[in-house]
Order: sequence, then structure tokens, then C-alpha cells
Amino acid sequence: MTAAKVPGVEARAGKFPGPSLIPELNAIQARLGWLPREELVALGRELRRPLYEIEGLISFYPHFRTDPPPKVAVHGCHDLTCWLAGADERLAELHARLDGDADVEFTEVSCLGRCDIAPAVAVNEHPAALEDTDALVAAARVDDLGHASPTPSGRAEPWPNDPYAAGEERYRVLRSVLTGERTTQEVIAAVTDSGLRGMGGAGFPTGRKWQLVADQPAGLKYAICNADESEPGTFKDRQILADEPHLVLEGLLLGMVCTGAEQGYVFIRHEYGPEEHVLRAEIEAIRAAGLLGTDVLGSGRTLQLDVFTSPGGYILGEESALIEAMEGHRGEPRNKPPFPGVHGLWGRPTLMNSVETFADVPVIVERGAQWWRDQGVGDSVGWKFFAVSGHVERPGVYCVPMGTTARALLEEAGGVAGGAALQAVQPGGASSNFLGPDQLDVPLDFGTLAEAGSMLGSGALVAIAEGTDLLAAATNVLRFFRNESCGKCVPCRVGSMKAHTLLTEAIGSGGLDDAGRERVLELEMVMRKTSICGLGQVALGPVVSVLGMQRGATTVRRHPKNDDPEVDDKTPRG
Repeated sequence: MTAAKVPGVEARAGKFPGPSLIPELNAIQARLGWLPREELVALGRELRRPLYEIEGLISFYPHFRTDPPPKVAVHGCHDLTCWLAGADERLAELHARLDGDADVEFTEVSCLGRCDIAPAVAVNEHPAALEDTDALVAAARVDDLGHASPTPSGRAEPWPNDPYAAGEERYRVLRSVLTGERTTQEVIAAVTDSGLRGMGGAGFPTGRKWQLVADQPAGLKYAICNADESEPGTFKDRQILADEPHLVLEGLLLGMVCTGAEQGYVFIRHEYGPEEHVLRAEIEAIRAAGLLGTDVLGSGRTLQLDVFTSPGGYILGEESALIEAMEGHRGEPRNKPPFPGVHGLWGRPTLMNSVETFADVPVIVERGAQWWRDQGVGDSVGWKFFAVSGHVERPGVYCVPMGTTARALLEEAGGVAGGAALQAVQPGGASSNFLGPDQLDVPLDFGTLAEAGSMLGSGALVAIAEGTDLLAAATNVLRFFRNESCGKCVPCRVGSMKAHTLLTEAIGSGGLDDAGRERVLELEMVMRKTSICGLGQVALGPVVSVLGMQRGATTVRRHPKNDDPEVDDKTPRG
């Protein structure tokens, strides 16, 4: 991260109430590999912050190290998609093989966002499939690991949501607004009329969110692209960042122009190093093209962009927790209202949308709201990116018309691996409820999936073949939520722990009895109704859906955020 551009440094010049410690800590760790105490003492003196505050911040974020790193750090994912690919056994074998090697540290971690190559590992933050571990470890030993490249999509043509043909000059839509060919209200009207909804989880109408921020009094405003994609099975935004950084940034810049924001950020998870490199290169390219700076294209507008690298933690996908992190605090969700559109980053109105949401805006403005609406199937509108993983022949990212059925999407991915029978799918990421094979013809859209007892969520379909212990799979999902709970509210922190312990013991002893089942249902109800944010509210939903399937009934649990009047575009990746 360029120090002169981050909130932590700009605060010293009086632009922010901060400063945020996180960019400073990221910079120290990037330089030394860890956070030595003497560096923290010096930082505290420089910024006039007490050491206990700095250490309290470090203890919250899993990416920060307080001990010297080994020569080689191997991280292995143990979450749902990797678990379905035999991660438990294969990681145990890998651990045994590396055990005793003084140069190598092995750690099991939560989702790395590489579900298409499950089981996934990262060697010194270089992502790869597990079978490539030995070669990467050997390279890391001699400092020859190199930089990882984004996963290629294998497409020869642009994705369907890209209005620019190969080789064509990009940012045409942004230029048209800056030069007065289009007005900002025309842009917001097109987004509103298109029916575009937030593609990060909650599905709030995008045009309404933009208008809300635009209607706030003139003054300092911000815009943030939420690229903290961290939920098991979810990796579509990663591919969009790699293939369409121009659309993500153009959508973000259009949002800034339309709402009056002058500073924009892409908040990206640190595991997406290859994609962050692509993003930074694109930012420099548009800066060189004169689309960033003061008085851009003679419009009188100031537009600045930067990347904020997450210090880790799934909870930062929740927008208010993300803002807390950017301000230099522990990433704990805020009570709402006020919402970020009114009181966001540094207390100022803030527009926040997901990667996919911003990437869809340029084509909507270019081709019109009606064109976008016509792309969907039936009553659905537009295109939708899905990450497809689990027991499928061709895991990867697919862009299909919204309203495509789960069956058709599975067929697009080659069907169930090995021709096996399908037992269940999660259509919207780890926080979505399981659906059985009798529900494969449900259209993949917000309302239809809610009616079916699940949700569109993060746009991640995970397929599970017959022969898999479905309750064990749901318990694996619960373990992720338990581990990723920020701990701020008791229902989530304690409830997820109790439920996971109960289920783990039951699975190990032959199954869940009636008393255990009622206890799980009680915990789910309490967590859903009393947790502060979406993590605790949905953590036990997948388990309850499996219990319902085992009893021959689908338990409908509408996502608790779906009807919120002004909700985050991206719940904790769900």
C-alpha cells in the first residue's frame, strides 16, 4: 500500500479524525514479516497511541503476527468445499510430512477463496492446489517462489456484463458523465429502473442506495467497493477482479460522481494478493489516462482511488465492521441505524457496494435499463455471476441469466462429479440453507430462493453428492461461523460454540437425538433473533435446513436482512 495515500497517513494532515493504525501495521509486517514489540512501541510514540490499544487491535486480526515467521508458512483450508474434497485426511497427511521441519510452519485456516482448486493451500501467501505444495515449499526455501497470477477464466470473449469489445477503449461511460453528455441523475435513474440489487448478499436496490447518499448534504463523502469475499464456496468476485478490474473501478467511480464522493477505496482481503496486483495496476493506468486527480477531464471534480488491504477476518464483510477496520478499530459490527449511507467512514455519508454490483453498472448505463431487465429469465432481471464448487465436474465461475435454475447451472458446470447422484446444494454460499434434489428447478433469484427456504446470498452454489454425511457438512459450516464470530454479542459468540460442541459430539456418537435436535432449534432461534449482525443470524440456518430435510420437511428461514429498509450490500459473505 502506498503510504502517502492511506487513511492512516492522510489523517496526520487533518483529512481524517484518525489515524487508522491498520495500514501502518500492514506496512511493518510487509517489511519485516511480523510485528516486533519495539516497532509497536515506536509506532505508538509516533502516533501518540497507547501500546494496549495497538496490541488489542493486533490480537483481533488473524493476519498479524507477533512472532518471527518461519522460512516457509503453509496454510491449508479446511472449510466446506475443501472438506468435501477430502481436506481432513489430505491436510493431516501434509502436516505429518512437514512436521519436524524447522523451516516450515503448517496451519489449518478458514477459506482461502480458491474453492475451484480444492483442497486449497497458500505457501507464503502464494495460493495453489494442495498437490502443488511440495514444489512451492521447495521454491520458498530458496527464495524463488515468485508472484502468483490470478486464475484464468479461460474465456476468449468478454463476460456478458462487459460493454467493451476486446481492444476497445474503456471507461466510455464515465467519460460521458464527466463531460456532461450524461447527467448523474440519468445514471441513477438507469440503475434504479434496471432493478439492479446488491450482489454481495442482502440484495438491497442499488439505485435507492445511490440516491440516499446523493441526497445527503454536500460535503465530504466516501465510496467503498467491498471486495472482502471470505465465505466458504464464494470466489466469484475474485474472478471479476481478475478479469474485469476496469468495470469494477468504472462502477465505483460512477458511484462517486453520482453521490458527490471524492475518495474511493477498494477494501480487499489480503488472501487476494494476485488480484490486488491487477487492481493496483489498473488504478495506475487510469491515473495515467487522466481519470483520477483534481478537475478530472475539466469537470471540476476530484476523484481519488486507493486499495485498503484487509488484516483478515470474515466479519469484515459486514459493512459497518469493515468501516470500523478502516478507521483503525477492531472489526466489530455497529448497531444500526445510523446506516453508512448517512453516517459511514469517519462519520461521513458513504456509498458501499460489492464487486459484482459495481461491475454491472457500466453496461446498464451504456445499454439501458430495459436491456438489463431483458437479460433475465422470466421475471428475473440481468446477469448473475455464480461460483460453483463441491462435487461438480468443472468447478469455476459462471455468468448466467438471473433466474436460471439450479439444475441448469449444475449442468453448465458439467453435472455432479463422476456421474454421482446429487444429495443437496447450497445455492447462495455457506450461510444459505441446503436444498434437496427435488428443488433443483427453483430459479436462482432473490425471491424464489427465499420462498424455497434458502437465499441467493453470495452467489455460490456448492453441490454435495450422495454418500456425504450432510449433517457433518453443515457442522463444518457452523465451525467456520464459530471461528469467525467477532465475539461482540453473546448470542453469536456463545451460541455458535454451544451448538458446534453439541453437534460434534452427536455426530461422533451416532447422531442427534430428539432432545439435541430441540436444543439446536432453540439456539438457532435465539441467535437469529438477537445477534447484532448477519453472521450470528444465519450461522445455524444450514444446520436447521439439514434437520428439516432429515425429517422430510423444508424449514423456511428467510434471510433476516432481506427486508431491511437500508441494509448493507454485503452481509458477512452471505
